[in-house]
Amino acid sequence: MAIKITDECINCGACEPECPNNAIYEGGVEWAIADGTTVKGAFTLMDGSSVDASARIAPIAADTYYITANKCTECQGFHEEPQCASVCPVDCCVHDDVYNETVEELLAKKDKLHA
Repeated sequence: MAIKITDECINCGACEPECPNNAIYEGGVEWAIADGTTVKGAFTLMDGSSVDASARIAPIAADTYYITANKCTECQGFHEEPQCASVCPVDCCVHDDVYNETVEELLAKKDKLHA
């Protein structure tokens, strides 16, 4: 599963620098697969659509920090637990039940993002 940030987010920003995949963005900020990764050129998103890795994509949230599941690996291959959840002072970084991924799938995603 990916991690999501709930509406209880207080916008402290503690989570953002902890993400090894640069999957966390401030509300209202556009994101790109290439941000903080080695990906270049075409990239297939989880929904099956293809984008240029450097293309800016509309923010998922406007008012609070958000995590893009396309880049979240729950810190697999980097840390023993999701770092955003470990530093969040209000425990709003939780598993996103919409994205059910195995550890193997998360590690494959990590390898794809950091070739």
